[in-house]
Parts: sequence; C-alpha cells; structure tokens
Amino acid sequence: MKTKTRTAALRTLSLGVGVALLASACGSGSGGDDATDAAGGDGTTITWWHNSNTAPGKDYYDQVAKDFEAANPGVTVEVSAMQHDDMVTKLDAAFQSGDAPDIYMERGGGELAAHVEAGLTKDLSDAAADTISKLGSSVAGWQVDGKTYGLPFSMGVVGFWYNKAIFAQAGITAAPTTMDEFYTAVDKLKAAGIEPISVGVGEKWPAAHYWYYFALRECSQKVLADAVGTLDFSDPCFVKAGEDLEKLVAAEPFNTGFLSTPAQKGPTSASALLATGKVAMELAGHWEPGVMQGLTEDKKGLGDDTGWFAFPAVSGGKGDPASVLGGGDAWAVSQDAPDAAVDFVNYLLSDEVQKGFAELDMGLPTNPSATQYVKDTALKGLLEVRDASPFVQLYFDTAFGTSVGGAMNDAIALVFASSGTAQDIVDATQAAADAEK
Repeated sequence: MKTKTRTAALRTLSLGVGVALLASACGSGSGGDDATDAAGGDGTTITWWHNSNTAPGKDYYDQVAKDFEAANPGVTVEVSAMQHDDMVTKLDAAFQSGDAPDIYMERGGGELAAHVEAGLTKDLSDAAADTISKLGSSVAGWQVDGKTYGLPFSMGVVGFWYNKAIFAQAGITAAPTTMDEFYTAVDKLKAAGIEPISVGVGEKWPAAHYWYYFALRECSQKVLADAVGTLDFSDPCFVKAGEDLEKLVAAEPFNTGFLSTPAQKGPTSASALLATGKVAMELAGHWEPGVMQGLTEDKKGLGDDTGWFAFPAVSGGKGDPASVLGGGDAWAVSQDAPDAAVDFVNYLLSDEVQKGFAELDMGLPTNPSATQYVKDTALKGLLEVRDASPFVQLYFDTAFGTSVGGAMNDAIALVFASSGTAQDIVDATQAAADAEK
C-alpha cells in the first residue's frame, strides 16, 4: 500500500521537534468556553476512548467530560478508559467493524495514513485551525497531504527510567552514557542480587523499542529517513542493530519470566516491577511515571527515587547519540462523528485542560502554555531532552504502519526468545515492506 498518500505522511514523521515546538504561535485557540458553547445540540452523544485507566488520570478525564457537558447542554460524552494494549486491540476491531468511537487516540505514521486512505478519519484542518496554529510544528506528524487529521496532546521520548535508591545500593554512582558503562551497571546490579531490567516482551512493542534504539544509534539520520519513505532496509546498519540486541539478550539482564511479562497491566507487569522496587530500570516512554503511580498503593510510583537517562551511545554507530526515539498521541475524530466531537477535541487541547494534564504529570503537553505546569522533576528533564534533541525518530512500528511494523516487532521478540537472529529481523521487515509496495 505504498501510495502517494502514505509516502507523503511518512516523510513528515522523523520529527525534529526542537525549539520550534515551544516557539510556535500562542494565540487564542479553538478551545475554552467560547468554543464549547458552540457545540450544543439536542440529544447529541459522543463516544471517547482513551488509555488513562487509573487515577489520577482517569478521574481527571471524567471531570473534563463532565465540564464539557455542562458547557454544552444536550451533549453527552460517553467515556471508555482502557489499558493501552486492550484499547489498541479494540480500536483495530472497531475500525474493521465500522463501529469506531467518535474520538480516539491516533499515533500518526503509517497507521494514520491507512486510516485516512480508508476514509475513517475526519480532516480537522478548518474546524481546528486555531488549535493547529497554537500547537505549531508538533502537528506535522498527523498531517497527510497538507491536511491535519489529529491534534497531538502529548509528545515525548523513550529512555531508561530507574530507581535511584537501587542504583546507589548497587554502587552505581552515575547513570551510564555508553553501552560499555551500561553493561558495567548491569553487572553491578546482578552482583548485588538485583534484577537489572524489566521488559514486557509479552506485548512485543516494549521489546521492539530496544532494536529501534539500536537502529537509531547504528544508522545515520539520512538512512532512517530514507527507509521511512522507501521501505528499503538493505543498509548494513539494520543488521548491526540486531547484533547489538543479540549481545544485550545474551547478557541476561532481564526480569525472570520476561518473555511473558505484560507491559503495564497488573502487579506483574514490567512497569509494576519497577514501581515496586523489584527491578532497577525499564526502557519506557514519558508515560511511565503516571503508569507507575497507578500501580502502587500510595499512588506515588517511585516518588523521589525516580530517575531517567537516555539510551546509551553505541561505539562506532553512525547515528547522533543525542537523537531520541519518541512520538506522541493525538486526539482524532472518526469521519462520521458529530460536530460536537470536533469541539470536544479542541477543548481537550485548550489551555485549561492541558494545564490540568501537565499538573497531574499525565504526559508532556503540546500546548506551549501548559509546559510550565509539569511538576515531576524527571518529566521536566524530558521536556528539555525533547526540545533539544537534533532528531526524534518516530516509533518504527507506527512510522512504517501496521503490516511492516507488526512483522518487525514479531521478529524482534523472537530474538529476545533466542529463536531469531539479527538477519531475521531485517528479512522479515523487508518481506513485509515488499508486500506493501
């Protein structure tokens, strides 16, 4: 399905977020009281799916929906809060059945391009023009052929979240910046009787992030950008990324039972193992503090022991070690949704709602007026990393689309299980890509 639409979308998605995000226009947007008053209507119901399924995020979004209803008599917002992977599965099924929610989370990339080509997602270019202007360059990842199909509400980066107290216990005095230092830290943790890393291979994408990062370190920015547009994975750097992953798996740094460990759901998930002090670190995105808070009894996660460091540099790699893996989530509207749904997503990106989102550390807000309200020290640091990075590579499975990304993730998971090789990852990815052309 390598159409003009898909290619045009993908070429925008290796994002250099940089200073432009925060310097974008800060004029009045479509959200706020004036926008919501216009939604109105008798007996209008809009359905909204999101993945903030634990407190405080769930409670906050419930209140946001109630506030919108109060400002718009006759409009009802039916909210469904789900665990992330459950939501993704249900959303895919809903699109196939023709019964998608009015408002849903859209990750951009090949996934968005496919939704647009199928006529499933509403063009927001005119109805959300003020909000788009306010968000500035961050909307680029949700544009196809110059039209905007999603309003990003959170954009962040992936790195290692770690327990400062456990690192100190193991005698690790500084976060590793190179893979050699990383392996030294792993050895110290194991010597102290501590499992170094949790990973949710049971859901594949958390494991896939390791190969994505090794590719980001081994491959030049040009090679990665070209691959997004051409779906050509012949450069040797992609095999080198797999070899780096094979070396990491052979070092046995992961939690017991990692092949069946879920990502975020329940007390045995990778996030819960970190949140409750059973492992020292986890490779995860900007969402991790909020997830951990929902998985601990005191709702504080690691609290003051929360630390973060960037994925280490790889010796000899052609990628810029300051480049990061990341992406974001946007609110999109189904093609047949009522006009009130568009008003609601504008409201979700308003100064008021994004401020509350930031204050609760639910993610890294895209509305420039809200970034000042992020309270978590680690998340504040991520804002600086996000905005200073010379290159932010969108998650590969999102950038390449469901078919190619799925084949890639499957092959990566097999390497974690010692049932696949570095070459197998490239071969499986290229075969899926060729089928798309």
